[in-house]
Amino acid sequence: MDQLLAAVDLGSNSFRLSIARIVQNDNSVQIYATDRLKETVRLAAGLNADRVLDEDAIQRAIAVLSRFGERLENFPAGRVRAVATNTFRVARNVADFLPRAEAALGYPIEVISGQEEARLVYSGVVHELPPSSKQRFVVDIGGGSTEFIIGRELEPLIMKSLAMGCVSYTKSFFPDGKVTEEGFVLAEIAARKEIEIISRQYRHVGWDEAFGSSGTAKALVATLEESGFSEKGITLDGMQKLKKVLIRHGSAHAPELRGLKLDRMEVLPAGLSIMMAIFSELQVKQMFQGDGALRVGVLYDMLGRDSSHDKRDETAGVFMKRYHIDSRQAARVKKQALAFFDSILADETAADDLRRYLSWACDLHETGLSISQNNYHKHTAYVMANADMPGFSEAEQELLSFLTLGHQGKLDKLLPEKPSRVKWLLTLCLRLAVVFMRRRQPVTSLPVSLETDDQKLMLRVGSKWLEDHPLTRYTLTLEAAEWKKAGFTLDIIPS
Repeated sequence: MDQLLAAVDLGSNSFRLSIARIVQNDNSVQIYATDRLKETVRLAAGLNADRVLDEDAIQRAIAVLSRFGERLENFPAGRVRAVATNTFRVARNVADFLPRAEAALGYPIEVISGQEEARLVYSGVVHELPPSSKQRFVVDIGGGSTEFIIGRELEPLIMKSLAMGCVSYTKSFFPDGKVTEEGFVLAEIAARKEIEIISRQYRHVGWDEAFGSSGTAKALVATLEESGFSEKGITLDGMQKLKKVLIRHGSAHAPELRGLKLDRMEVLPAGLSIMMAIFSELQVKQMFQGDGALRVGVLYDMLGRDSSHDKRDETAGVFMKRYHIDSRQAARVKKQALAFFDSILADETAADDLRRYLSWACDLHETGLSISQNNYHKHTAYVMANADMPGFSEAEQELLSFLTLGHQGKLDKLLPEKPSRVKWLLTLCLRLAVVFMRRRQPVTSLPVSLETDDQKLMLRVGSKWLEDHPLTRYTLTLEAAEWKKAGFTLDIIPS
């Protein structure tokens, strides 16, 4: 069966759209690119000293996203995944910018963490390389951040994202594309200060092969090889020769340089200074070009989500083991919470996704018990919001944090976030399931049903069952009082 998937990579320097045809045979799955679009946006250049994105940069982004949106017209929502990286992570006005960006593209945009970006970059690179049991080091110098990953086969072993990129360093050390020796010295010192934090660990783990992905590495490989500065790939000696040419001419517009595309000239000196710092600090001897990148990793991740190999399921399972979660209790809560979901939220937009978020929240709602029984839901919410959770976007982690924070205790702690009605109802499903499963014992079936009518919630419970469970009846009375704070009326109706 053939199908199309689309990945949108919203980087700090360039925006990219990749459309691929997925060919599924009996024993294999292959991805074939059918269309690619790339536009230079220089989004990170629009960040001021207060990390506020200026309107000019926003307008450049909106214009590109509108064009991408036209190409993606009529693509099913589940076949498109747009991920945003460092500039979206750090911009203080992203809450205002993001809805405009999503409206222009026509699809949701996920702001991913640096760790998640690193994981997807590694996946994209190694999927495009021949299979090997060798340990591989992958570096991705982006516009606003640089990712460092060491892995074996398809599994990353260590990952780190550092806040340095070719656009941000151009702005700081090579303004207007002017290259000076002092600029190089300052840029390399700044980069080495960042890298020294990870240097000892990465050199200790070690690698057999090194690969650079995305624009900076590609531009360096092409320029070094075609200009005769390196026989193969990136070397420190070759970069030293390139650096001398750039300083002598005061810019990347040097006639003796070959293979350098016009759209990379302005940011090449900054990218070169970062790469030289990486080679010096981590003692890299040679680096080759990795053709895959973030967008390829996104495509493979989408393929996994579509074929029951969702990385998020794997992550939830790892967390359940790491935090010693009672899997049987989680399963009981999940079964009842999803039953409530199916009765009140099954017709919502993106109901399948919402159901999965609720499922993961049920799996992980007792994470905090391994830290402290007192206020454990707050510990859980903190972990959900701040832990490295491969496969989950920042927005998805925020939702898990919200649901697990609200699954017990007072509801007024959630009010400052001004949750949507759907968020409240997801919280309701989880809270009620936890109430009914408080005894932590197997339950074959419960005489309960849940209905909603605007802000009115109706929980029907078998009258005989209520009589036999006075503690639950009392707890439900308290629940009704809590939901009034959130603007809902919860009626407990014996049936």
